[in-house]
Amino acid sequence: MKVSLKAARVNAELKQSDVAAALSVPVDRIKYLESKEGSSRITYETLLALCSLYKCTPDDIFLPIDYPKSEVVAG
Repeated sequence: MKVSLKAARVNAELKQSDVAAALSVPVDRIKYLESKEGSSRITYETLLALCSLYKCTPDDIFLPIDYPKSEVVAG
């Protein structure tokens, strides 16, 4: 079952401020990425960074966009 970026963060027991600090971005950026508009504009690089923090894979995250399989990093 796929979950939202917010649900993945909560499941990882992280606050938005924790994620923002880990990625060196403002908290507002994390709030935006967790919004419907933001999650539809997330870059694959950012998705991978979030998945690393949340200990999940891009396939675990529900996004309103699909990335080509060629962009999935093995290992």
